[in-house]
Amino acid sequence: MLPTGGTTRVLPPGVATPLGLAMPILVASLFLGWQGQWLCAVALIVVLGVPHGALDVEIGRNLLRHQFGQAWFPLFALPYLTLVVLVLVAWRLAPEASLAGFLALSVWHFGSEETGEGGLPAIARGGLPIALPVLCQPAATAGVLSAIAGVPLATVPAWLLGASLAWLPLAAVWSVQTLRADRPRLLVLPLVLGAGFVALPPFTAFTLYFVAVHAPLHTSALIDHPTRAPRVRDARSAWWLAMPTTVLTVVIGATLWPFTAGEPAVRLVGVALQLLAALTLPHMLLDAWLTRREQAQATGRRWSSPTVSIPSAS
Repeated sequence: MLPTGGTTRVLPPGVATPLGLAMPILVASLFLGWQGQWLCAVALIVVLGVPHGALDVEIGRNLLRHQFGQAWFPLFALPYLTLVVLVLVAWRLAPEASLAGFLALSVWHFGSEETGEGGLPAIARGGLPIALPVLCQPAATAGVLSAIAGVPLATVPAWLLGASLAWLPLAAVWSVQTLRADRPRLLVLPLVLGAGFVALPPFTAFTLYFVAVHAPLHTSALIDHPTRAPRVRDARSAWWLAMPTTVLTVVIGATLWPFTAGEPAVRLVGVALQLLAALTLPHMLLDAWLTRREQAQATGRRWSSPTVSIPSAS
């Protein structure tokens, strides 16, 4: 897990630019139908959100290039893309199970990166973008989930509703603990996000959160990290270095288009979010592997890893 500093900042660093770009577009999209809202949201996710995960290639380059030269890219990309393909296949074979797995991974991924912790803080923060739309706007949320999974959902699945209800007391406990620890500033961003997820259409609110909170937080942490990606020095370099992989991601998404059904907006959301889920698994595995490796090195324990194979992750 990247050292995000999320326990001391009210807003993630680097939020001004993506927020300034995304907010006018998302506000304007509210005057369109749901199809227009979804199209605007997907465009922003691709342009402002996907690049933060595309920087995994820079991490792979830093890990492998000195040892393997130009062969570093296929050595990194092969296991990474294999996991992506396996997740995409899982969406076709078991869509509801894949949806459950995607949402569970998202909760942990969002929460651990925002708080720099696991356990209750990660669940409380990471569950907010999922549980609140489920509880406050179940019908609209079911429409988004149906587009993602590619199966008709009249309402949110019972398992998801139950998990969202279980999240409420956990979030309350974490909030009380935060106040007792005299850290009320940590509740400012969750309260603002919560208001957004209650008031805005679910996919619009998620997009705003993803591009203006999650992606800048991850990118800033990578910029600040001393060893993972030395060429990522600032937001500008991060964006340019991520572009080739971001374009490749769009190309992969385009190849999935013929295998989806429904009207264009539904198909676009399905392709975009299924691919995002497929990228999230290797992204998280890479981050977990690196964190374990760095912790072992920091404590002086012997670290051993395969010569070529490295777990990948978004």
